[in-house]
Amino acid sequence: MKNIIDLLQEKNLLFKSLKPIEPKVLGSRKKIEIYLGVDLKKYYNCIFFIKKKSRILRKEAEDIMELHTKLESYQDTAIKKKFIFIEAPLCSKAKALFVEKGWKVTELS
Repeated sequence: MKNIIDLLQEKNLLFKSLKPIEPKVLGSRKKIEIYLGVDLKKYYNCIFFIKKKSRILRKEAEDIMELHTKLESYQDTAIKKKFIFIEAPLCSKAKALFVEKGWKVTELS
């Protein structure tokens, strides 16, 4: 958890609270880390961390966005900002889809 907080601080993202959410709760079997944070202006933010070896394609990007909508219904609140940190090869079409839908994409090396 400490390395995640350090990474968020590097990107100047500060949160009052940061709560991990199990993907199993949202009905997913994906190996992904999901966090729900409340920023200093009291807006909800979701943070997704993906670390894998295979390429993330457009279909998987759509599945991740579906997890976001499930998270909103699970928490019964609107999520203002959406961040995704990816440590994997990312398809250009998937990245374009994320950006088009309002996600802040950060590719980690």
